[in-house]
Amino acid sequence: MPPEPLLRAAAPPTPVAGWTREDWAGTADAMLRAVRPFASPGHARITLPGPAGGYGTDVDGLEGFARTFLLAAFRIAGERGADQGNLAEFYAEGIAAGTDPSSPDRWVRLDEHPQAKVEAASLALALDLTRPWLWDRLDPAVQERVVAYLAPAVGDPTYPRINWVWFRLVVQAFLRSVGGPWSPEDVAEDLATHDGFLREDAWMADGHERAFDHYVGWALHVYPLLWSRMPGAAGFAEARRERDTALLDRFLIDAVSLVGADGSPLVQGRSLTYRFAAAAPFWAGALAEVPSTPPGVLRRAATSVVRHFVDRGALDEHGLLSLGWHGRWPRIAQAYSGPGSPYWAVKGMLGLALPADHPVWLAEELPLPVERGDYVRAIKAPGWLVSGTVADGVVRVVNHGTDHAVPGDTRGDSPLYARFGYSTATSPLLDRDSWTDPHDQAVVLVDAEGRTSHRSGMAVGAIEVIDAHGLVVGVGSSSGVVRWLEPDQAQQGHGSGWSGRHHDAGTVTVRSFVRGPWEVRLVRVDAVAEDRPPVALRLSGWAVTGGAVDTRSTEPPCVQGADGTRSTLTVLLGQATDSGVSAHEDASPLGPVAAVPWAQFPVVPGEWFAVLLDLARGAGSRPVEPEVRLDPGPTTWVTTRWPDGARTRVALS
Repeated sequence: MPPEPLLRAAAPPTPVAGWTREDWAGTADAMLRAVRPFASPGHARITLPGPAGGYGTDVDGLEGFARTFLLAAFRIAGERGADQGNLAEFYAEGIAAGTDPSSPDRWVRLDEHPQAKVEAASLALALDLTRPWLWDRLDPAVQERVVAYLAPAVGDPTYPRINWVWFRLVVQAFLRSVGGPWSPEDVAEDLATHDGFLREDAWMADGHERAFDHYVGWALHVYPLLWSRMPGAAGFAEARRERDTALLDRFLIDAVSLVGADGSPLVQGRSLTYRFAAAAPFWAGALAEVPSTPPGVLRRAATSVVRHFVDRGALDEHGLLSLGWHGRWPRIAQAYSGPGSPYWAVKGMLGLALPADHPVWLAEELPLPVERGDYVRAIKAPGWLVSGTVADGVVRVVNHGTDHAVPGDTRGDSPLYARFGYSTATSPLLDRDSWTDPHDQAVVLVDAEGRTSHRSGMAVGAIEVIDAHGLVVGVGSSSGVVRWLEPDQAQQGHGSGWSGRHHDAGTVTVRSFVRGPWEVRLVRVDAVAEDRPPVALRLSGWAVTGGAVDTRSTEPPCVQGADGTRSTLTVLLGQATDSGVSAHEDASPLGPVAAVPWAQFPVVPGEWFAVLLDLARGAGSRPVEPEVRLDPGPTTWVTTRWPDGARTRVALS
C-alpha cells in the first residue's frame, strides 16, 4: 500500500496539464501575432513596449527579433514547412534588413555589443531548424550578409566561460554548415570548457562558481542536444552524443521532481523572467528519447510549467510577455534585462519543433512525481534536499550548497541563490533591503545596529537521505564564517551576491533534517567576533506572499496566504528572546505583501538551538506538538517527534 500522506490538503491539487499540440500551437501563434505591431518597418527589430533595457533600445530590438524568431522556427520546423502565418516571409524580411549595414534598423553587431553574441545563437539555431524553408530561399547576397554578421564569433576570446560557450559553438556550427568561417580550435576549447562544468549526478555549474539554477536545464543540457543535430557539428558530436544523452537522462530524473503539481518551477536563480523556459529540458529529453523518464511524464512536466504561467497572466491583455513572473513585476529583472528579454521563455516551447506524429505528442500524459506520492531526495551537486508532498503539490528545497560563489567568498548573499530554502509555493524576498540584510530563510547574527549577516562562501557538509528506523529523512549541513556587509554603491546586477566591505561576525554551523513539509533546523554559533560582537541570533522561515496575507503575530509565529499557503516557525530547542512576523511590501513577484515568521535567540557559542519550519498549502493539523532532544555521547543523537507523531533518531554529525 502507498504510504500515508504526511499532511492533508483541503482538496487535492487541481491538475494543470492536459494541453493538446493544437493548444500549444495556438498559444505560440497568438504570441507571435502579438509582437508584430512592434516590428520596425523592415521587420529587423521588434522593440516591445516598456522602459529601455539596461543595454539600450538597439539591443532591445535585436532581442525581440531573435527570440521570437526562435519560436517561429519551432512552428515552421514542426509543421515541416507548412506556414499559414507567413512566418518565414516575415522573418526573412527582417534578416535581410538586419544584416544590411545601410538599413536604418540594422542589427547591433557582435563586435559592437556582447549581447549580440547571445542573440546570434538564437538566429543561428532558428536558421538551422528552418533551413529548407527559409535559409535556402534567401537571396545569395542576404546569405552572404548573414555569414558576415555571424563571422566575428570565430576566434573571439571574450565569450565568458559560462553557458555563453554554447553561443559560440552554435554560431560556428551554422557557419560551417553554410561554407562560412569557423575554428576547430574554438570548438574544442568550448567543448572542453563545457565539460568542466560537470558535477555529480549529471548536474552542471554555470561556470566555476556554485551557480546552480535553471540555466543547468534550459542552457547546459538543451544546447548540447540541439547543437549535436546541426550539420555543422559533424566530426565533433558523434563521439559525445551517447554521453550527453546519458547526462540529460540522469538530470531529468531530478528535474521532474522539482516541478510543483500546479506547474510552478522553483522560484530560484537569476533570469526568472524567462519563466517557462524551465520547460525546455523536458522537451530535450523527448527529442533525445531518454530511457528513464517516460514521454508522458516529460510532456506533462513541460505542459504544466507553461500552463502555470499562461493561466496566471504572464501574457498581458495584449498577449505580450512582460518583465515579471506571473504578471508584470520589473524588480525581477537583472541588469541585462530589457522588454524583449522575457521571450527566451520560448525555449520552453521547443516541443513544437517535434511534428504531430512524434511519440511525445501521441503519449498519454502521466503524473509528475509530486502527483504520485511524497518523497525526499538529495541532489548533491547543488547541495539540495528536495521534499515533495502529494497532498498539496508543493516542492521544497533546503539549500546547503548553492550560493553563486566559491568557498571562502566574502560577497553578500544573493536572495536568488544563498537562502536556506526555495519552493514552488514561495519566492525569496527580492527588494533592495533583502540584498543587504537577509530576512527570509536565513540564519543570521545581528549586530547592535540591526544589520544581519551573510553566509556565502560556506563549507558544504553531507547531503543525503537516510532510513531513520523506517522513516525517510533528508540530512544536510553547512558551516563557515558569516559576515556583515557594507555594500558598494554600484552593483553589477547579474544575480550574484553584492560586493562591498565586509566585517566578520563569527562562525555558524547549521544542520537540517527534512521530512515532508517540515524541516528541523539546528543552529550553533561556534565563535563570534571579539571586536564587534553580535547581539542576537535570528532564524527566519518561509516567506508567504499574496494579495491578502495574515501578518498577525501568533505563537508560534505563523503566516498564511489567501490561497492557503502557510508558513510556521516553532522553537524546539533553546529559549527564544523574541519572535514574530515581519511584513515586506513589494518584495516578491507573487504578491504585494510578503510575511516571514522569525525567532531570536541569545548568542551562546557552543550551544545548539533548533526550530521547526513548516511550509504547506491547504488544511493542516498537528496531532502532537513537535519536540527535539539531543542525546550527547561519543555521537550526539537528535531525537525528533514530528508533528504527525512519528519519531526519528538521527546522528547529529
